[in-house]
Amino acid sequence: MRLRSCAARSELTWRRVFLAASWILLNSCRLQQASVEPSIEFTRVPQADEGGREKHDIIQGRVAGARPGQQIVLYARSGAWWVQPLVSQPFTKIARDSKWSNATHLGTEYAALLVEPHYRPPATTNALPIVGGAVSAVTIIKGQKSPPSISISFSGYEWRVRDAPSSRGGGNDYAPANAWTDSGGALHLRIAKASGKWTCAEVSLTRSLGYGTYSFVVRDTSHLEPAAVFGMFTWDYSGADQNYREVDIEISHWGDPATKNAQYVVQPYYVPANVARFTAPAGVLTHSFHWEPGRISFATVRGSQTGAGARTAAEHVFTSGIPSHGIESVRMNLYVYRSAAVSLENGAEVVIEKFEYLP
Repeated sequence: MRLRSCAARSELTWRRVFLAASWILLNSCRLQQASVEPSIEFTRVPQADEGGREKHDIIQGRVAGARPGQQIVLYARSGAWWVQPLVSQPFTKIARDSKWSNATHLGTEYAALLVEPHYRPPATTNALPIVGGAVSAVTIIKGQKSPPSISISFSGYEWRVRDAPSSRGGGNDYAPANAWTDSGGALHLRIAKASGKWTCAEVSLTRSLGYGTYSFVVRDTSHLEPAAVFGMFTWDYSGADQNYREVDIEISHWGDPATKNAQYVVQPYYVPANVARFTAPAGVLTHSFHWEPGRISFATVRGSQTGAGARTAAEHVFTSGIPSHGIESVRMNLYVYRSAAVSLENGAEVVIEKFEYLP
């Protein structure tokens, strides 16, 4: 009995010590967090341009000392300060790692505000708010003298070439050298090895086009290995609440050569009704989608001519879960599907002869 009593008292003592140490550590962390002065840092800044609403780019940064629920409000200066990316979407969420990212229209200067959830930013202003009340931090930075990324011209549009890693396909690296136009004006995207590993390609339009018809004339893709993926899609950094406004035409076996090699998708893809699989035949194909409020119509035809007489290879209409127009950009990429049963062996190349948009 005495031994049990001593053991019980010892266990109780250790529990008290452990709880006290935990309380001290927890409150120490809270005190350290509370002592950090709120601040905002830019890690990617677009070029200085008076372009206003005609062009946009990616803007990124990180915060220190943010409280739960706080968000970022972005502004770009083009004469006055204009809230970004849209008046209807003025807030940028802060990720768990304290980083933030969004799209912005171009300006001569850029500003980021750390604000409380109830803050209501003005759509436009001649003078930014100062720190105090619902605003915890304000940082202003001049636009870069040159764009932060390489751009190329294709089909009469300017396209930004990706040089940063992506989580698509299970994680891929991208190299600007993998995207170029030839003397005939066609766009080439390739997967090539660099330093012993595959690097991929992606281009994105530097402006938002909105509702309308998007078409892509693409040379034969039947040679692609099962682990390669060629995508034509839309993406909006500010559209997280609408699955980033992503709709896709994707050419891939997704690692299984026994399956159909193409699909139309309205994200999220894991909803069965949001995916329509089809077989893309060999030869030149024109892939397109017509986007309007509440409806997206996809089609693939043989050859480079559409309209009367065109031979349809596939088509599908979606009327559920259709995203609304925001600040999305149309993109094309070629990357590796890392979960394929058979790994990529020989790289890949896709040639896009023409892109066209009709409102």
